[in-house]
Amino acid sequence: MKFKLNIDPQKEEEIIITVHAPSALTEQIENLVLKHQGTDTLIGYCDDELTRLPYESIECITVIDRKVFAINTQGSRFRLKSRLCELEELLPSYFIRINKSTLANERRIVRFKATLGGAVDAVFRCGYVDYVSRRCFTDIKRRFEP
Repeated sequence: MKFKLNIDPQKEEEIIITVHAPSALTEQIENLVLKHQGTDTLIGYCDDELTRLPYESIECITVIDRKVFAINTQGSRFRLKSRLCELEELLPSYFIRINKSTLANERRIVRFKATLGGAVDAVFRCGYVDYVSRRCFTDIKRRFEP
């Protein structure tokens, strides 16, 4: 199998895949391409305003009162229309799950802080703090090990 990626800002984007037969891989690629909207942003709602949120400006995405919110670098909350599981598939790999209801931008985590009860909290650059589940912390530790 050959793979070729050409990056040319002057040309229109197109994806061409040549395969001998459809497979699970081709189906995954097709789903990924169809879901991608050509931008690295999410649309967030705050009051009556619509705002584009670049992935890099999102500290984390969390569920609060059964609604999905993105928290940006200033600590502001923006309501998202998508479900957390849908966003997990869409977002780049530097968004990691830290508990059942939160996806964190690992580039925006300043540190992990141990609490008195033995739990671990993730502290973000904007000051937002969320707990890290034990199961997720095990995966995060493996990710950062050399």
